[in-house]
Formats: sequence, C-alpha cells, structure tokens
Amino acid sequence: MSSSSSTAVVPAAAACTAEASSRIILVHGTGHGGWCWYRVATLLRAAGHRVHAPDLAASGADARPLHDAPTFDDYSRPLLDAVRALPDGERAVLVGHSFGGMSVALAAETFPDKVAAAVFVTALMPDCPNPRPDVIQKLPLSDWMDCVTDEEHAPPSVLFGPEFMRRKLYQLSPEEDFTLSQSLVRVSSYYVGDMRRRPPFSEARYGAVRKVYVVCGQDQAIVEAYQRRMIAGCPVEEVREIAGADHMAMFSAPVELAGHLADVANTYT
Repeated sequence: MSSSSSTAVVPAAAACTAEASSRIILVHGTGHGGWCWYRVATLLRAAGHRVHAPDLAASGADARPLHDAPTFDDYSRPLLDAVRALPDGERAVLVGHSFGGMSVALAAETFPDKVAAAVFVTALMPDCPNPRPDVIQKLPLSDWMDCVTDEEHAPPSVLFGPEFMRRKLYQLSPEEDFTLSQSLVRVSSYYVGDMRRRPPFSEARYGAVRKVYVVCGQDQAIVEAYQRRMIAGCPVEEVREIAGADHMAMFSAPVELAGHLADVANTYT
C-alpha cells in the first residue's frame, strides 16, 4: 500500500461512466440513514453501478430503538451482513461518510478479502496503532450547540440539534435537504466505551485494505485540518478533494462526489 498526498480531480461527467458494473455500498453517519445518499445513489445507478445504501441498526427506516443496538458491532450489523452476503470472489467498494467511516473500518477488518477499496468521505478514519475510538475522541469539535447527549443511556446517546445541523453540517446544502433531515434524524451513539474494549484495528486486515480519502474543504464539523491529520496517520492510496463541499457532501456536491466514487469503483474493482 502506498501513501499519497496528491489530489485527483475527476470530471464528474466522465467519471460517472461505469467501465463495468461495480458494487458500491454507501454507509451513512451518525443520526442519518441510507436516505441521505439518495442523490448520489441515483447518479451511480444511472451510470450502471450496483448500489446499496443500508440503514444501520436503529437508523433511518430500521425500526429498532437505540437500546436494541447496545454495541458497535450490533449497530454496524446491517453493513457486516451485506458484505458477508457478497458472492464468492466478488468485492465491493465501501464508502463511509462521517461516523460511517468507523463501520467501514470494522467491515474491512472483518472481511478484508471482500473489500475492493474503503472510501472515507470527510469521515472518521482510524489508524492501526491506536485504540479504535481515538479518532473520535481527538476530534477538535468543542461546540456541540443544541445537540442533546445522555451518558446514562445504554449505549450513551447523542441527538443532533437543528442549529448544529444547519451551521456545522448542512450550511452549504440545499434547504430542502436540510428540511428532509429534520424529519428523519434519529438519536444515535458513538460507542466510544464499547470500542475501547476492543483491540486496535490490525495492520494485516483493515490496514491491508486499499483506502481513498475524499477531503471536503468546507466541513465545519470534521474540519479539513483534522481530515488531513487522519490521512497523515493512516496510509491511503489516493486523496481526492471537493473544495466546495460542506460536511454533507452528498447534498452540497452530489455530482462531484458521485464522479469521484464512480472513478474509484472503476479503478479498484
């Protein structure tokens, strides 16, 4: 695996042409669901890719309450089941957004031979030397504004507030997508305590999977400097950039993001 600091800028119209039918699994972040990928998934499917955007446990349309997903493995189970179910010899490109990067890392650790590439879209990307939740705990985000947390809940919970979402996550996204989010956002967890009880991700499994990072230059939650700090600590094959994207790149820059993902799928599968 090689480390790269170069930036690939891919014309979206050219990239969204599938050389072959690649399988892409899109993984949402905290409080969201598969619904948040609707723009990008539509573009990728139109280009001929096979796209799955699962709801993780207690997320999106998954009916379970959060207390029925007490561990991070429980929360990530729909993704793990989707990767496990891939036919023998078939590999998928896993795309994690925000906290979804942790679920992608878990899937890569569990099924490294089934992952063609792990793509982190302004996502938490853990390294191998440190405890799994270090990348969460070191996030330089001090103002959670109107978010509501409950450390006594099992698991400890967080519910994003509307002002936090508008100013930190969706500030450049279309108003209709922010409005949609207010109808669908759910209480979730970062599972820090649970992950700390597990060993670090291994060099031989997660560490051996090819990684691509998509930097979003206008993210006010996982700021660009922290994105690049994670890249410096975890070797990646490529670094790509969307300079004008906020945290919700699938809404603020869907065509450009879909172009990058299609190009990654065409390159690595």
